[in-house]
Amino acid sequence: MSTRMPGLTASINMLGDELEPCSMDPVTGFIRNGCCEAHIDDAGAHTVCAVMTADFLEFSKAEGNDLSTPRPEFGFAGLKPGDRWCLCAARWRQAYEAGKAPRVLLRATHREASTIVPHAALVSHALDAN
Repeated sequence: MSTRMPGLTASINMLGDELEPCSMDPVTGFIRNGCCEAHIDDAGAHTVCAVMTADFLEFSKAEGNDLSTPRPEFGFAGLKPGDRWCLCAARWRQAYEAGKAPRVLLRATHREASTIVPHAALVSHALDAN
């Protein structure tokens, strides 16, 4: 019997294993369960578990997605370098193409990310490729 929530696809990571949590502090994921799951309602495909860098946060802010400024009205403290966060696959790819992509955790990145981001790009930025 499946324990997956309605709307979620199979939680398989980039290595073909069960998807591992990305972060519970700060809590991340489209449904804020700590995992970069693929959800039918997630138009942004928040499937890439990335480790934030100052360079990426500045890039994202310049592109119109400010992840570093706290937004208390949404319960969001803002991200800082070193935080793990489920990024939109398209934003990660955009950062990759601009030379600003943060490192990723393949064990916590959903395999669906590779439908938007070339597999080799994710592997080249992986902290856990071994």
